[in-house]
Amino acid sequence: MGRFARLCEISSPTGEEDEVAAEVRRELEGFGLEVFEDDAAVPAGAGAGNLLTRIPGEGPGWVCFCAHLDTVPHDGPIEVVLDDGIYRSRGETILGADNKAAVAVLVELAARHAAGSPASVGPPATGIELLFTVAEEQGLRGAAEFDTSLLKSDVGYVLDHATPIGEVITAAPTHMAIEADFTGVEAHAGLKPESGRSAIAAAASAIDEMELGRLDDETTANIGTVEGGTSGNVIPGSCRVGGEARSIDPDRVIEVIAAMSDAMVWAASEAGCEVDITTYEHFRGYRIPDDARSLAIAEAALRSRDYQPERISTGGGSDANVFIAEGRDFLLLANGTFENHTADETVPQANLGEMLEICEAIISEAGK
Repeated sequence: MGRFARLCEISSPTGEEDEVAAEVRRELEGFGLEVFEDDAAVPAGAGAGNLLTRIPGEGPGWVCFCAHLDTVPHDGPIEVVLDDGIYRSRGETILGADNKAAVAVLVELAARHAAGSPASVGPPATGIELLFTVAEEQGLRGAAEFDTSLLKSDVGYVLDHATPIGEVITAAPTHMAIEADFTGVEAHAGLKPESGRSAIAAAASAIDEMELGRLDDETTANIGTVEGGTSGNVIPGSCRVGGEARSIDPDRVIEVIAAMSDAMVWAASEAGCEVDITTYEHFRGYRIPDDARSLAIAEAALRSRDYQPERISTGGGSDANVFIAEGRDFLLLANGTFENHTADETVPQANLGEMLEICEAIISEAGK
């Protein structure tokens, strides 16, 4: 797909989605479709709002497909190459297949069915809603700002999991963040070290006390940032620590965050320091019920394409977390991309075509 390479080469890290959003909108409107852009840009910290378009079907009902327009940050321009049937980046940047592989597939889906498209094969079996979100990579902020009451669809699919086609994600974690500011007492490290109270030492003791990494099959915890001090010859009077916990069990994630907080309070007290702790939820986790209509449709569609569906759990979040938390019957699907967020990111050319056909199969199954 030339469209895929073109979209990848339009830089769109979170907050700078305006150019790629304009390109997607231009293509969709070129097919004669009406495109609605919401007011999410400012509250989501994005370069554009979320985009929504509809293609009426021959039969009743609607099905929604979702992809996000933003990428993680990258240094330098992206140049896409096709090497032995595999799309990859020529340089030391991401490819952008996360999530432009899905964006390209959905725009191609519109080209197939929009009445005004030269390549149209006619209306789909049931109506299609295509939703392109912004600011996904930084806390699912675009989806969080989208008004889901605008959707006509009973079921929806987010194409945004970097694993082999055929995997359906039936569980995802609640993600909570923790930030702590340790305050000690500065002193000259060579002349009066005993007068100081090291905020960094307190933070280090707290981290040493924590259980981090994979805690069980469904739970992880991490401290990812430590910043503090002013100079090597000054007992540090401040230190900021940032971390997170994730678990598919919402009670477990609260338990882990509480334990991390307790370790911080204990360490600050032992070191004669103070600590100010903030915790907040990035997104809510979920388990897809076995009888979910979205799951039945997707698995039937995959089997029709000779895939054996595999239900898996993920440790990451996606726009599906937001929509499911709002009571929508959405499902996250693997879309055959690999090594996302790295310079080794790839997607086989064949997988783009396969995901297009799987979307068609989902439409057909939903129409039944």
